[in-house]
Amino acid sequence: MSRPISSTGLRWLWLVVVVLALDFFSKQWILSNFVLGQTQPLFPSINLYYARNYGAAFSFLADHGGWQRWFFAGIAVAIVAVLLVMMYRSSAQQKLNNIAYAFIIGGAIGNLFDRLWHGFVVDFIDFYIGNWHYPTFNLADSFICVGAAMIVLEGFLPAKKSVNSEGK
Repeated sequence: MSRPISSTGLRWLWLVVVVLALDFFSKQWILSNFVLGQTQPLFPSINLYYARNYGAAFSFLADHGGWQRWFFAGIAVAIVAVLLVMMYRSSAQQKLNNIAYAFIIGGAIGNLFDRLWHGFVVDFIDFYIGNWHYPTFNLADSFICVGAAMIVLEGFLPAKKSVNSEGK
């Protein structure tokens, strides 16, 4: 027996669209207004800096000849598929987990689009303290990290007690 989508975690898929839109338009703005390597101070300790990432997080495997593009694309597709199944199996009332899954799915699809369309991921957030710079990242990466942190946080929260059919 199938359940209506509105009762499953898939009810939260609208957040995937929000994440994708924010990620896509921020990257398009960077591509339209910056040249590769250009820096623009934004706030203390944060610059906009246009970089291309041909690898994974922290440019992992970026210099390995191109096969990694398809490898990371495959990983992204697998993660999205698994999280969609998890959202379908969860209740729409499990807000924290479903929001986390939506953030991760949106971020993964945003970076997947870059890999497939451009052959690299557009990164542009440069966080630094003094002369130390964290690896450049983008909004999709931020949503993935926030989503992962939310899943970890949910593991520390007390479980809600369910009420059985007799109301006990």
